[in-house]
Amino acid sequence: MKSMNSTDMVDMNSTAMGDINSTSMGDMNRTGMADMEGGQMMMMSQMTFYWGKSTEIFFSGWPGPSSGMYAVALVMVFVIAMLVEWISHTKFINSTTNNKILVGLLQTAMYGVRIGLAYLVMLAVMSFNVGVLLAAIAGCTTGFLLFGSRVFRDSSQMLPYEKASDLPPLNC
Repeated sequence: MKSMNSTDMVDMNSTAMGDINSTSMGDMNRTGMADMEGGQMMMMSQMTFYWGKSTEIFFSGWPGPSSGMYAVALVMVFVIAMLVEWISHTKFINSTTNNKILVGLLQTAMYGVRIGLAYLVMLAVMSFNVGVLLAAIAGCTTGFLLFGSRVFRDSSQMLPYEKASDLPPLNC
């Protein structure tokens, strides 16, 4: 690869990219694309939080430039974050079930679904879009209010020794 000299450098209008190793990135253009030797293009992602509807969440090119699709993406992040809280605070397995293997498999499956959804929320937040971050926080908070707090729970039906959910707390 050729190294970049001062005439090849492009003003990125941001320090978010930090120092770019010219031996590994090749020439950089204004769109954040690096032209690698061999004709391959490499996309640089945003590395600081920003406002705006121009972001990519989950899939390349999605939600696109449309405000409507951006709103759908925010609702999707909100719902997934709420689902994580619902799974974390809901008791699905009957305490009278004696089949330890079945209970263990159900807990493992629920754990896998919960951690998969939690990672999807994390990946969405890693888009560094403030709207996505706020949607994730709002979804987790609303989910906890509805499913984890004592606001909507009838505590008279719970025995003191019963645990509130089937899964341990979500600790990442």
